[in-house]
Amino acid sequence: MNDKIPVIAIIGPTASGKTGLAVAVAKEFGGEVISADSMQIYSELTIGTAKPTEKEMCGIPHHLVGFKSVDEEYSVVEYVEDAKKAIADVYSRGKLPVLCGGTGLYVDSLLSNTEFSEIKSEPSVREELFKIAKEQGNEVLYDELEKIDPEAAAKIHPNNLLRVVRALEVYKITGKTITEHQKDSHPNPSIYDVCYIGTNFADRDKLYARIEQRIDAMLEEGVEKEARFLFEHAGTCTAAQAIGYKEFYPYFKNEMSMEEAVAVLKKETRHYAKRQLTWFRRNSEINWINKDEFSDVRDMYSKAFEIIKDFLEKR
Repeated sequence: MNDKIPVIAIIGPTASGKTGLAVAVAKEFGGEVISADSMQIYSELTIGTAKPTEKEMCGIPHHLVGFKSVDEEYSVVEYVEDAKKAIADVYSRGKLPVLCGGTGLYVDSLLSNTEFSEIKSEPSVREELFKIAKEQGNEVLYDELEKIDPEAAAKIHPNNLLRVVRALEVYKITGKTITEHQKDSHPNPSIYDVCYIGTNFADRDKLYARIEQRIDAMLEEGVEKEARFLFEHAGTCTAAQAIGYKEFYPYFKNEMSMEEAVAVLKKETRHYAKRQLTWFRRNSEINWINKDEFSDVRDMYSKAFEIIKDFLEKR
């Protein structure tokens, strides 16, 4: 008998149908959903983060959604601790934990049992790095990170100043890159038995079309208001740098038109989806299901159910 906790992980790029599948799986197998999305944690942000609505949840409990303010800092270390507690709680009540999200760092850190060595922040180092960014531009710091730790740089968007600064700070404090620290962080096997289901489209253009449709819907629902809230109140918090919001800032500054801002948003979201796929495709254990290969979404769900049933029966 396998004594590891079973977890169904529904992962994939943005707009590929993860939420719907996760809810269907939870309904079919008596589960609850644990989010693995770094932006859906914020209570103030709903539209731009594609946070599931009450209707979309279909009465299925969702954990780690909307429980933090954009003013609060939240790290992957804290996420892993919170997600472990949520999974343990769900499983203790006889329910199947269903992890759902596209934040690869959250998914991998949780399910691979990453053990984080506590590297405390050094204010003087951070202040100096932020000063350089302010005076010379973010690109200078990103270029430095590419030279020091190209593997980390490949995983971090150049505009995500906080993560770039943190990676450089770790190197300057410890003399080891953040990638080296991460490779040293898996001394023990995972406590989970994981069935990975990846949602995607065989035709990349169809995924991109879905992304554009979602953005158009978000605009109709008022995502601009959320973006303006971040622009006016959130300063340099992580959420302010999120795709889906920061692309509006040049419009707010009268540096480009709304049409131009939306075009940039769609382009950046497509690039983000491509990076998500690159990240997840390193994992050979993922069972990929292409949504456009099914005429009915229920057939797609049935395919996922077959994979999960086989997984559970073999435990």
